[in-house]
Amino acid sequence: NVYFFFFKQKTAYEMLRSLVGSEMCIRDRQSTWGKYNQYIKLKQIQMEYNSQVSEDRLKYHQLAQKYLEGVHIQPHPGFATKCIHEGQDPKDFPHGAVNTPIITSTTFAQKSPGQPLGSFDYARCGNPTRQSFEQALAACEYAKYCISFASGCGAMTCLMLSLKTGDHVICCDDVYGGTQRYMRRIGETKQGLNFDFIDLTDIELFKRTINENTKMIWIETPTNPTLKICDIKLLADIAHSRGIVVVADNTFATPYLQSPLLLGADVSLNSCTKYIGGHSDVVQGAICLNDKELYDHYYLIAKSTGANPGPFDSYLALRGLKTLKIRVDAASRNAIVIANFLRDHPKIRKVIFPGFKEHPGHEICKKQMRGYGAMISLYVNGGLEEAKRFLENVSIFTLAESLGGVESLIESPALMTHASVPAEKRKELNIEDDFIRISVGIEDIEDQLADLDFALSKV
Repeated sequence: NVYFFFFKQKTAYEMLRSLVGSEMCIRDRQSTWGKYNQYIKLKQIQMEYNSQVSEDRLKYHQLAQKYLEGVHIQPHPGFATKCIHEGQDPKDFPHGAVNTPIITSTTFAQKSPGQPLGSFDYARCGNPTRQSFEQALAACEYAKYCISFASGCGAMTCLMLSLKTGDHVICCDDVYGGTQRYMRRIGETKQGLNFDFIDLTDIELFKRTINENTKMIWIETPTNPTLKICDIKLLADIAHSRGIVVVADNTFATPYLQSPLLLGADVSLNSCTKYIGGHSDVVQGAICLNDKELYDHYYLIAKSTGANPGPFDSYLALRGLKTLKIRVDAASRNAIVIANFLRDHPKIRKVIFPGFKEHPGHEICKKQMRGYGAMISLYVNGGLEEAKRFLENVSIFTLAESLGGVESLIESPALMTHASVPAEKRKELNIEDDFIRISVGIEDIEDQLADLDFALSKV
């Protein structure tokens, strides 16, 4: 027998959800006219529900169009082609494989003692899959050399180990929690290095902080998590006049939106776990550079300390790199809309976004970046409890650490990513209890706005 179900509920949405197992049913012996009426009622219910959804989506869609009006992201010619083809020529792979093979061998044959058949002898020192990734990333960073690591912290540690006791490092005061943790708790106490954490947007302060032992400047721009913009070219010019190595952490900006080596940095560092991997499924890091002497020094440290990535991680990072352009384009456009939406929301006290003209680093950002990125920081009206309610009521945005994946992430730096930063330093940097960091993903903008709007209604 064929059964036709119809039912009474409070809303059209609830009616649809209870379509199966409803209280009333009509057997197939009912009249054709009755069947037709039931069909029409069901169609009306579906149309009513679809209309409710469509109206909400239309509202958020119109908001998005309003905020995107006149927005232009500067192109990066040839970038996507390099991501997809550099270091990945099928002629270089067995059987002409179009997709880079995962080579898991830990050791490689030699035709005679000390004469490997190819470019590799032992996997800690190099691997074909890893080499493909390094060649592709080097091309994207306008570099001759790339060394990849098991994590972004592994890359940072290699650079720190290049220094000797008594050396002085100037680091931006608003910096990734893992970076400052190593510098404060290992670099200072175990290696005997000296660090000054200062606001690198203050050029005169930077000049005054340099001393005869200063060997490295550590720039992060945009900074994590308050999104300051540091002038890489200006800082590099000053540093190089004193023989200081310039490192730029390019994780937030990505090689697609910013090219530190073209701006004068000696080393561009990326936590590939973030935007380059892009799918929250691989932990990896890398440094890119052009100076052969520095490369040889860093490579010696890398192969001696063993913080190298495995072939499967290298494959995942390379796979992610191939779609970096389209992902960052999509996420950056969404971020522009969300930043404006939040700025106009009555439950938000302040939004920090380099794309706003009132941002102190806006003009520098326009000069050295090709877009504004997909990171947003904000302050919720109220305090810790209000911030928690907001974070506990999101669903499209996932409450989690990290950033740069296809999915949108949201977090409380004071309680999560920057909890290791001393409380007094957090207060100095305005990383307060109501401070929130957002990594905007590539979901439909209408769903992102609806999710944030709903969560804020609970504050």
